[in-house]
Amino acid sequence: MMQSLAYHVSVLRKDFSNYCGEKLEEMGLTPGLLYFVTYVARHPGCSPKELAQALKMDNGHTARSITKLAEGGFLVQEPNPKDKRAHVLRLTPKGETAARESRELFYRWDQEVTAVLTPEQREQLMSLMAALSASRGGGGLTIPGEGKESQA
Repeated sequence: MMQSLAYHVSVLRKDFSNYCGEKLEEMGLTPGLLYFVTYVARHPGCSPKELAQALKMDNGHTARSITKLAEGGFLVQEPNPKDKRAHVLRLTPKGETAARESRELFYRWDQEVTAVLTPEQREQLMSLMAALSASRGGGGLTIPGEGKESQA
């Protein structure tokens, strides 16, 4: 009997969280906050509103996450030069380091999990997963890593 897609996604999500958990904790991040860091790394100078929309988070959750990241030294809010009433987000050196280390962490996990697949199977899997993610409104947060791509 074939397991459901939901089952397989849950197993992989749990494995990914366990794999990344200790390293993220050492960095002072949670998996949830990492997505904010990753987005700001790819879009320096984005607004909190853009960040919330891209990650499909409500404004309150985004504001709390930005505060936690700022207090943790990962990012700063600066006045928007085009609109002094608004702010833009930029990573600090600590945030840049966390983004870089997380890219490598994601890449290593991808390699370990897909090691049982042929290169053709891996390419097919990634293509199918991208299609599923895009059909559900996701797929907009790509984690680049020096020529190694992984979706977050």
